[in-house]
Amino acid sequence: MIRFGDPTGLVYRLIALLIAATIHEFAHAWMADRLGDPTPRHQGRLSLNPIVHLDLVGSLLLLLFGFGWAKPVQVNPRNFEDPRKGMLLVAAAGPLANITMLFVIGLLPQFGVIPLSGVAARLLREVLLINAVLAVFNLIPVPPLDGSRILAGLLPPAQAIAYERLQQFGPVLLLLLIMVPGLLGGIINPAIVWLITSALGGGP
Repeated sequence: MIRFGDPTGLVYRLIALLIAATIHEFAHAWMADRLGDPTPRHQGRLSLNPIVHLDLVGSLLLLLFGFGWAKPVQVNPRNFEDPRKGMLLVAAAGPLANITMLFVIGLLPQFGVIPLSGVAARLLREVLLINAVLAVFNLIPVPPLDGSRILAGLLPPAQAIAYERLQQFGPVLLLLLIMVPGLLGGIINPAIVWLITSALGGGP
């Protein structure tokens, strides 16, 4: 968590948020466009401009408390040749983009491009952290997170229909995850730590 008396830390996290959220949402938009849905392109989301991707509430939560979300990319699955497969691929594209960036950036200190201390190292740690948080948090299979669309695409059709009926309760479940002390962290923190450690070559 960023302390309110630490404006420098807030700046680092803001930069990391702009990078990670932009990559995440651009990946959703790019995949939808590749699969035949022009909706993200028409809405200006096929862009690396961070402003078009940020959600005010989700960004503030991510800055101050370490979890959050970006502005969802709107997709019309009827434009896909296979709507279920298309939605699964679009949903998976965001977290996979963050994980890819995580491992690419993690190579920089391993090859001596960025030192292990100083301003660059601190910014690198924030970029690693925010990418890991966005990836893992969004993979939780609770609507409207990406994980719910991935799970719906993996389930057999009958089970997927039954699961999608539960979507209306998703925001309540997500709120409970966020509000119950220690619950969300207990779920996502081990995966976040594992991702960052693996991206840095298994070191501390």
